[in-house]
Amino acid sequence: MKQLLNFIPLVIFFIFLTMYDVFVGVQALMIAATVSFLIVLIIYRKIDKIELISYLMVMVFGGFTLYTREPNVIKWKVTIINFLFASGLLISQYGFKKNLLQKLLGKEIQLDSVIWNRLNILWIAFFMTCGVFSLGATYYTTDDFFWIFKVFILPGASLLLSLISGIYIYKNMDKDIDNK
Repeated sequence: MKQLLNFIPLVIFFIFLTMYDVFVGVQALMIAATVSFLIVLIIYRKIDKIELISYLMVMVFGGFTLYTREPNVIKWKVTIINFLFASGLLISQYGFKKNLLQKLLGKEIQLDSVIWNRLNILWIAFFMTCGVFSLGATYYTTDDFFWIFKVFILPGASLLLSLISGIYIYKNMDKDIDNK
């Protein structure tokens, strides 16, 4: 349900973008993101840090896009978020010797540290790749392709990697914990 609430603003953005222009789309995105943010807050009574950061970036980049009337500003949001996620995972693992994925999911899922590290590296590579492709799409493709990439391809790739990660986690879970 939460993922759907976070995806709806993107769909609304895309609809208004295709019906009008990027600036009307950004306004619709900011309104829809705020409504979605408030609904998540009311239903779940808390906001995850990632959701808060994503919401704030929509507001900052959306506001700056509307202020400057420069459509590439909102495109940079995608790139920066991907590089921030990759950097956060990378720095936490190698700088602080803490695996953020394990910290986030380790209470519910018991895995060997080697498996957690492989998953972490996979997600670092994914976010870096998405950031690089986002840069390329910003400057070397049409606006129409970029918005399809941002609204459909990136979320689809994230969903696919989440499914692959889930299968990998399931295959490597400590089965003894279930039997205790």
